[in-house]
Amino acid sequence: MQKPNLIGMLNSSSLVTSLAVLIGSAIWVMLPAYLPNNIAALTGGGTPIDLGKKWSDGRRILGDGKTIRGFILGVSAGIIVGLFQIFAECSGFVPWVNPHTLLSVMLLAIGSLLGDMIKSFFKRRKGIERGGEWKFIDQYDFVAGALILAFIFDMNWFFQTMTIQLFITILVITPVLHRTVNIIGYKLGLKKVPW
Repeated sequence: MQKPNLIGMLNSSSLVTSLAVLIGSAIWVMLPAYLPNNIAALTGGGTPIDLGKKWSDGRRILGDGKTIRGFILGVSAGIIVGLFQIFAECSGFVPWVNPHTLLSVMLLAIGSLLGDMIKSFFKRRKGIERGGEWKFIDQYDFVAGALILAFIFDMNWFFQTMTIQLFITILVITPVLHRTVNIIGYKLGLKKVPW
């Protein structure tokens, strides 16, 4: 399949429409990675992934915020939404993006939560407790995990999909989306902190 020419869209359409398509494409491509983190936070609880164990520094490895149930349900949600996306893409409903593959959907969903867990590990090492803010890193951990896993294990999909313009758009919109969703969750009482 031919890679979408997003630069051509910027030259041939109105700038506002082109930016809307670019932002919509970025959200669409990353949806299997964006969703798991939120679902894991909403449905978590139960047995922590680190089983309550501490690292050599005496601090928890990950903390109570990373649970087996949250991981399973978060990854499942990312894969389910990805399956709907594949159906929509293959049915011609979303012609402006390169179709997801089952592998890419799984990698984006799993990578998202692995990136979040790796960040939590390093937050604990720095003495930042659960819910504590780590500027910049908190906004990109899940995206980094998702894209790195997709790059390593589904390189063909990654390079057919991830144009420079799309990558930059993802980097620009992710912190805005992340903060907005977290503020909404905080206002609704679903999160203890707005970050």
